[in-house]
Amino acid sequence: MSAEKKQPEQPEQETTQDQMADAQSQQPENEGDEQAAEAQSEELTEQQRLQAELEAVQAKADENWDKLLRSQAELDNVRKRAQRDIENARKYALEGIANELLPVRDSLELGLDAINKEDATVQSAKDGLQLIHQMLAKLMEQHGISAVDPAGEAFNPEKHQAMSMQETTEQPANTVLSVMQKGYTLNDRLLRPAMVVVAKAPTQAQQGTEQTDKNNADSATGEKSA
Repeated sequence: MSAEKKQPEQPEQETTQDQMADAQSQQPENEGDEQAAEAQSEELTEQQRLQAELEAVQAKADENWDKLLRSQAELDNVRKRAQRDIENARKYALEGIANELLPVRDSLELGLDAINKEDATVQSAKDGLQLIHQMLAKLMEQHGISAVDPAGEAFNPEKHQAMSMQETTEQPANTVLSVMQKGYTLNDRLLRPAMVVVAKAPTQAQQGTEQTDKNNADSATGEKSA
């Protein structure tokens, strides 16, 4: 009976072994949880970094877009100002010469009024027209406008427009005999060619006729002198 009482307490030993087994089995689980937590933390950190970079890129894009819109608006304003300046330049390019033409017109109107008066004379009208002509010629000269009056000069197709040809022995061929309408240049640039009559060499028949006429004229002169 006493031998039965001294048997070892086996249940308590089994309990301790079970606890140690449970602890050993729980340790890998804890390590796995820690690794998962670290991986999740690293993933969150990478996402935050990418999010921050994305926000920075988006902010830079917004800034550049704003600069682009401002630049386009400024260019549009510059274009509008330039177009307005060009239009004003076209409209008022002749403002200076227009102001200088006003006295010429005033003088012309005064001359017309003077001619319509009862006591007006041909000489007074002539004097008034000559004065207006001098004023206009001076104004044109100040602005670089010159007359082309080539009577007696060689025909120049760059400045003269031949309206007709006339046979003559009085002038060499290709010479301007007369000017039907003067031409004008602006600072040596042709505004309008002069309309002229150009001499050409006469035919033999025409030369004979002109020589006969000349001889007859000389004979008539000699008879009158006698």
